[in-house]
Amino acid sequence: MGLFEFNDVGIDLGTASVLVYVRGKGIVLREPSVVAIEKITGRILAIGEDARKMLGRTPGNIVAMRPLRDGVISNYDITERLLNHFLRKVVGRHIFFKPRVVVCVPSGVTEVEKRSVIDATEEAGARHTYLIEEPMAAAIGAGIDISVPRGNMILDIGGGTSDVAILSLGGAVLSDSIKVAGDKFDDAIVRYMRKKHNLLIGERTAEEMKIRIGSAYPRREQLFIDVKGRNLISGLPQALVVGSNEMIDALEEPLQAILESVRSLFERTPPELASDITENGICLTGGGALLFGMDKFISEHTKVPCYIAEDPISCVAIGTGKVLENIDQFSSGAVYDYRRGEYFDMQ
Repeated sequence: MGLFEFNDVGIDLGTASVLVYVRGKGIVLREPSVVAIEKITGRILAIGEDARKMLGRTPGNIVAMRPLRDGVISNYDITERLLNHFLRKVVGRHIFFKPRVVVCVPSGVTEVEKRSVIDATEEAGARHTYLIEEPMAAAIGAGIDISVPRGNMILDIGGGTSDVAILSLGGAVLSDSIKVAGDKFDDAIVRYMRKKHNLLIGERTAEEMKIRIGSAYPRREQLFIDVKGRNLISGLPQALVVGSNEMIDALEEPLQAILESVRSLFERTPPELASDITENGICLTGGGALLFGMDKFISEHTKVPCYIAEDPISCVAIGTGKVLENIDQFSSGAVYDYRRGEYFDMQ
């Protein structure tokens, strides 16, 4: 192994946040994928956590935006600058060798979207870019041995997409990706508060409600939170108390969409693999797995045991890291070299 290989980087390029894994060091960066720019000049004012604080609070000449939507690049130029900033931050400004980079993508992305990710990463400073599908990386990061001839099911609920896959013998037997995840949870809470309480709340308030009292399954003791927003009837600021039981109603639509995706995959699953999954259970990863009762919700409606991976938010990034650390084991079936059009040995 050459010295340059210590610079190899794995990136979980998420809609809500970016996690960066450097070979030999582990996860070295965890930042929101938000960029604040000046409208007229296009100058970047802040990236990451500093930019996230500006969401919904910027004056007319500044816009705080997420350059990725629903798991894919929606603004190519800003995504490239975001990646460039993070790569320089973790690898250094004056690197002699450009790093090789493994980037995670949702399982349902198109060829155009794959090309967009690769071009943006290489423009940002990567020597060569490889792709790995998120459910594959999540399973590896969760500690599942995907190389054996046994069926394992992974449900990765991120910010922009929910990916569900059945893995066996180092590959995905079946997979599905829907654009319903953490962002849609926030949207559903905003709509619920508008419809039920005539209260207009912002994206960050909805996210805070989701984290603090969000529920997919009834709690033993209900939690409450003070919510501030603008009354749609009077037009004046208003504060009210919302309970966690209301969140079950608010999140019903996106939760049912995720459940339907899991059920749909089961309907196409070969019986032997279905038997394995019933025994092994469904592994939940991603930030959405932390929604209270998500495992109980999926388990109750599918009659299949569910469990949440250790550190579910980091699973995808850890998975890319394990690929980098153990190339011999994973390169044959997990990492895709788009330029060659094949699964490529990175050595």
